[in-house]
Amino acid sequence: MNPPLVEMKGITKRFPNVVANEQVDLELYPGEVLALLGENGAGKSSLMNVLAGLYRADEGEIFIRGKQVEITSPRDAMFLGIGMVHQNFMLVDTMTVAENIVLGMSDLPLVPDMGDVSERIRHLSENYSLQVDPQSYIWQLGVGERQRVEILKLIYRGAEILILDEPTAVLTPQESRELNRVIQQMTAEGKSAIFITHKMEEVIAFSDWVRVLHKGRLVAVKKTAETEPAELVRLMVGREVLFCLEKQNRNSGDVVLELNDVRASDDKGLPALAGVSFKIRSGEILGIAGVAGNGQKQLAEVITGLRKTTGGRIRINGEIMTNKSPFEMICSGVSHIPADRNVRGIVGDMSVADNLAMKGYRKAPLTEKGILHPKRILELANRMIDAFRIDTPTPQTHSKFLSGGNIQKIILAREIDACRGLLVAAYPSRGLDVSATEYVRNQIIEQSESGKAVLLISEDLEELMTVADNIAVLYEGHIMGFLTCREADTEKLGMLMAGIEQNSIR
Repeated sequence: MNPPLVEMKGITKRFPNVVANEQVDLELYPGEVLALLGENGAGKSSLMNVLAGLYRADEGEIFIRGKQVEITSPRDAMFLGIGMVHQNFMLVDTMTVAENIVLGMSDLPLVPDMGDVSERIRHLSENYSLQVDPQSYIWQLGVGERQRVEILKLIYRGAEILILDEPTAVLTPQESRELNRVIQQMTAEGKSAIFITHKMEEVIAFSDWVRVLHKGRLVAVKKTAETEPAELVRLMVGREVLFCLEKQNRNSGDVVLELNDVRASDDKGLPALAGVSFKIRSGEILGIAGVAGNGQKQLAEVITGLRKTTGGRIRINGEIMTNKSPFEMICSGVSHIPADRNVRGIVGDMSVADNLAMKGYRKAPLTEKGILHPKRILELANRMIDAFRIDTPTPQTHSKFLSGGNIQKIILAREIDACRGLLVAAYPSRGLDVSATEYVRNQIIEQSESGKAVLLISEDLEELMTVADNIAVLYEGHIMGFLTCREADTEKLGMLMAGIEQNSIR
């Protein structure tokens, strides 16, 4: 039998107060797709970062094509044919898409022909349905578009061992299927892939084998054809997970948020919102659906004061709040769960406690006469850590050392605690495991039941249909239509997301 394409033996990786991986083994054969499963914090990304050269293992060995190797950098990994699409983007904001894709490639001339590079990127993006403008700067792109750049970078560089860390988290179902087709085409050529995901349907559809990590240890190896989602969830979480999203019958109250013909431009100065109007009442959840890049990012930003409008009016609790500052929006009772949790949600080099206090540090009881009280901040943090089940070694642990799910819980805890009327939640369960997703969705429903108005922006149609009361669909900055959760289905929403007028849908 041929040796594995990739073999990792006894890999252990430690961080301060955290053992991310403990004696983990992994094998990947040519033409194979391996799904790597586990809860947030189980050690999946850490293990793959070791293989991709971003981390160095404290113990263990790595073999590529039967030969023991030392991988000390991403350049080493790429030389061995290993490429990784990261959950947290590895892009330079001030450079263009094309420049990011070829950055660091050693086989380019000293002055590469960027016209040829851009043309090849356009060709690849069309072939793989990952549309992106090669001339755009990264800072001008939304979260979904940035993820597409990461995937294109991997394809462009011709990696033979693909590591995909939640690559479909910001893709539509159609784009996910297209990515699956790309992976199957590449594996048919003898290339292999390791796929980290929390979506059970993707595990079954994409992979040949499944390895399950739990608290840093390998707990199961399964042939995909011989297992099922329920078994995999039990192995990941250690219990049955049922999405018990029980929404109580409730009456909507007064209008909390009202948008009237709101317009805004994107970072290129092009129209992003083209006359958006809607109302959200207390106790109501309005879902916003749409393919990434159709105005969702700008909508969240104009409501939270992060972007200026170019027209229209925003009212919160009857008061005109158009183009108010983020601080004024916070004071009016607006809380915000941002789309990119690591850029706008937390400060990674600050402690969990300090991140939890960022909304309340200006006032009592955390501050008195301009003096912060560390003991009270710690008391607040311990209360939130217990209430929101944040898994952290200590409240003083730097947030960057926590898993994506626990970082999201920090943001959720802080924003819910500070919310006084309106919660703007952008992709709140993106990249979370099934247990954390269940928890986040129930928390959002609880907020509406307590009388808050919630704007839920998501590309997960199942999430919108189960959590929201009503759903509006954005397409090229326009609202194509409104559906109640009872009348909405994936076909109707998909057609609206494609720009088909509501009155044309039967």
